[in-house]
This record gives sequence, C-alpha cells and structure tokens, in this order.
Amino acid sequence: MVYKNKTSFISMPVEVSVTYIENQINKKLVGLIFEDQNIEDNNALVKVWKTSAIKLTEKNGIITSAIPLKVWIKFKYGTAFLGLNDTKEINLDGIVIIESKAELSNWKLTTTSKIIDIKWNESPNIVVAGKSIPITYIIKPALSLFKTKIAAMIDDSIDQSCDFKPHVLNALNSISKPFLTSDIYETWFKLIPIELYATDATIKNSTIFMNLGLKCDMQTMVGLEPKNTFDVSKIALKPVAKMPDKITASVAAVSTYESASKIITKNFKGQVFGAGSKKVSIQNVEIWEKDKKLIIALSMTGAINGTVYLSGIPKYSTETYEITFDDLDYVLDTKNVLLKSANWLAQGKILKKIKENCRYSIKENLDNGKKNMQPYLNNYSPIKGVFVNGNLTDFVFEKIELTNKAIIAFITTSGNMSITIDAVK
Repeated sequence: MVYKNKTSFISMPVEVSVTYIENQINKKLVGLIFEDQNIEDNNALVKVWKTSAIKLTEKNGIITSAIPLKVWIKFKYGTAFLGLNDTKEINLDGIVIIESKAELSNWKLTTTSKIIDIKWNESPNIVVAGKSIPITYIIKPALSLFKTKIAAMIDDSIDQSCDFKPHVLNALNSISKPFLTSDIYETWFKLIPIELYATDATIKNSTIFMNLGLKCDMQTMVGLEPKNTFDVSKIALKPVAKMPDKITASVAAVSTYESASKIITKNFKGQVFGAGSKKVSIQNVEIWEKDKKLIIALSMTGAINGTVYLSGIPKYSTETYEITFDDLDYVLDTKNVLLKSANWLAQGKILKKIKENCRYSIKENLDNGKKNMQPYLNNYSPIKGVFVNGNLTDFVFEKIELTNKAIIAFITTSGNMSITIDAVK
C-alpha cells in the first residue's frame, strides 16, 4: 500500500538534574578508586578510597564535586647515600574539591576537571624523635599524581554516565514497535522515526537543558499487526542550533477495506429494509475501491437473494465525526436490474435507510485517542526518575484518501511536551 503521509514533528525539551549525574558518579566510583603500586617513580605507594557519597553543586555553569576520601601512603624518605633511607606509612582523610567545566555536544556531556583544594581533617605529618614534622613537601609528588588521576576519573565517570545517545536510540527502537490500541477494532498504532535532532545544552540552576526533536510518520492501522519497518542503525542524528517548541502530529488512520467491511456489516445486523413481502436483510458487506470511488457490495436475503452494488465517495462530517457516503447510489448495472425486477428496492426511501447504515463514527476513536494519551503527558514515568509532561489540542480531521487496499483518514493535533531526568537510581 502506497500513500503520501504528512510527517509529524515532536519537540522534547529535556532537563537533566545535576543530582542525576551525582548518582551516576556514585554508582561508578565505589570503595578503592585509585592505587599506585610503583614506589620507584615517585618514592611512594598510594591507595585512595571513597568513604561516602560524592556531592555535586553547580554555579555559573561550573560543576563542583566534593569527594570524601581516605588516603594511605607509604613513602620512602631520606637518601640512598650510605643506605640512609627509610619508609613510613601514613593515613589521611579529607575532602577533595574538584571543579569541572561542562559541555554537552553531540548527545554527550563532557567535562574538564581539576582539583582546586584538598581539605585534610589533619595536616600530613610524621613524628621524628618526638617532634611532629610536616611532610606535605615529601608526599607532594605522590599527591600530584593522585590529583591528576582523581580528576580524570570524574571526567571519565561523567563521560560514561551522560552519553545520552544509546538511551535515545533504545527509546526510539521501543516506541517504533507497533502496539495494539483497541481489541474491539483491532487497531494498531505505529510510529516511524525519520530524523532526530538535538541542540547543544546549557547548564543553569543545577539543571542541564537540552532540546530534542523527532521527525516521524504516525499511522493507525486497522486489522492485522503491522510490521516494524524501523531500522535504528539508519536513523539520521542531526545537531541544530534551534528547535520549534511545539508538537505537530499528523496521524494516518488506515482502515483496510476488509476491516471497514466488518464494521459496516455489524451496522446492518438485525436491520430489515422494505415491508410486507418486499423486504430484505443484509447479511454481509464487502468494500473495495475502483476509479477513486468505493464499491459497496450488499449480500441480501429475503425478497432478493443475491448481491447488489453501490458506489460512492467517502466524506467526513466535522459535526458528527462520521465517515459517510452521502452521494451513495446503485452502480448503473445494478440500478438497471432493480428497475426491472425490484423497483421498490431502488426507491430513494430504502436507499436512504441503507445509507444510514453505510457509515461509521470515529468520534469515540478520537476521544479515546486523546484520553489514552493524557496519562503519558501527566507526570508519566517510563522508568524511575524520568518524567514526561505536556498537553495536546483537539484532534482535527484533515482529509480522506483511497488506495487500492484501504481508506486512509488524516488527523492532526498539536501541543507541547517536556522530559525531566532527575535522580535516576
């Protein structure tokens, strides 16, 4: 089936709290986080443990990390001349303060970090001959290496924790799978991503702000489960400077002729047309397209046992939300036969009653569609710590198109949506 669909655009402003990054770093950095086992390069062995949770704050776009640490150092001091050297073990604990300049580009948050301060609970010193001697200058080479490594660890943890591209692609892969929206009408919804856009991010008030945009096709299929045609490896990812702030969605509601036939057949159930000996009941309805018109075949029993054929062009009523066939009439061959053998059936009065049953309302579908969407736009949490909010305007019916296999109704809506990522455990 080939038809021209109007593409949709979904704008998704995304907010990621600094708390989220904090939690991700604390999950990655646990227990012993650094160890230097070569005493010859700087006369020291070093082990560093994280003793409690790292705390992150943000100010003017700079992320500050406070890292509680315990440091064990075994250092060699003295001189090798005449063998006058010795080793000494010391234990230190304190808080390391790191500043990180952050950038978010190409779906990833990256930082450049440096240690700006170390607040020891006690000053590093050793006791020699009963006297306390500061040893900061002695262990400075070891601390210098340790400081560089710790800053790099923070950068690496943020880099791994805040690569949003895999999460976005996994989400697209999930939402592209068709899902059943109505058992009664055998209705499926299908979203086909085409292109994905992202702006660079800004950091303010302990929150990272970024805009995502999705260009896609939306379809509602009636009948069998449609195939998932989306290939995540082929999605185009495009950086942009600005993003529209609204959702514009156009849904192609596809009703196969087989499915429409079933619905209209139900409309005729129990209906009798005519009076006395001149009456019929319709047992089955079949629909197909020919020359841009719909052909409706009515299988009858009663005064006539057989099939009569009508043709017409479907229309949509904005007042009743119904697809109707107001210009419905018998096809010429059928009309000629009826005028000779069953003129009463060709009369306008009976045809009018038949027209009343050759229709189906989509108001309930539109109302249910909007109702079913609301829970996903009201603080919806697909996973812990992720929240979706937004609103939609009313669904507006645009047009009907006929293909060789289906009636396609195009429906549009607009609105806005935002995503907040906060404290994901």
